[in-house]
Amino acid sequence: MRIDARGLEFVVRAGGAEGGVPALLLHGFPQHGGEWDDVAPALHAAGLRTYAPDQRGYSPGARPAEVEAYRIPELVADAVALLDALGVEAAHLVGHDWGAVVAWAVAAAHPDRVRTLTAVSVPHPAAMAHALANDPQQKVRSSYMVLFRQPGKAESVLLGLRAAALRRMLAGVGDATRVASYAEPMREPGALTGALNWYRAMSRADLARVGPVAVPTTYVWSDRDRAIGRGAAEACATHVTGDYRFVELPGVSHWIPDEAPAELAEAILARVRGTA
Repeated sequence: MRIDARGLEFVVRAGGAEGGVPALLLHGFPQHGGEWDDVAPALHAAGLRTYAPDQRGYSPGARPAEVEAYRIPELVADAVALLDALGVEAAHLVGHDWGAVVAWAVAAAHPDRVRTLTAVSVPHPAAMAHALANDPQQKVRSSYMVLFRQPGKAESVLLGLRAAALRRMLAGVGDATRVASYAEPMREPGALTGALNWYRAMSRADLARVGPVAVPTTYVWSDRDRAIGRGAAEACATHVTGDYRFVELPGVSHWIPDEAPAELAEAILARVRGTA
């Protein structure tokens, strides 16, 4: 389906029984709403109605040119506007990678719109900001962002030789077909720039500004995540005042929805049912 919100048009994958309890699923970089395809069936079987949008920069009709248009407050406003357009008062919120950043910020700023939160891979933004400033290991893990923040150069490196570098980065998601399902859309004009603008608009100040989260929350982290270290992951708990559970998936990489969909669905449903 396509949804108009804030003057932009978002592509949204909807699934599950109409009238089911709504869940908003937010993807990360450099993927799209399809990253939830292996997670969603278990959610549908449990009675959830899922909505997985291609977010700002990823939907062809939602690619503003200005880097400032990709700051966290804008991304949060998009998520809330999508709930408004769908007629959803409050949803179970799930986010992976950058989608987790948005989900944390939505839950902090709009707790009345969030039934539960399941954040995947990326911890609370304030915990991430602290780690980026103070944790030498996390600084090394996040060093790729230096390239991503360079307009033109990042696109050239990632898309050169039929997006060979981008495909290597996505190798953990699965076979060549799955890698291509994410890499090919990034080759469309303007798509990768829109996705990279999330990094270019990011500041530690914006991350640190995200407040504590009071809604029931589960944070899912995997110990083979090259982007997020244990220090940042374990510091997440200090930024949640509501019921909180930390789920660690051993032997799993950053690409949790693709690599461990059953385990992730189990964690989401435990939170939704209040049994986390």
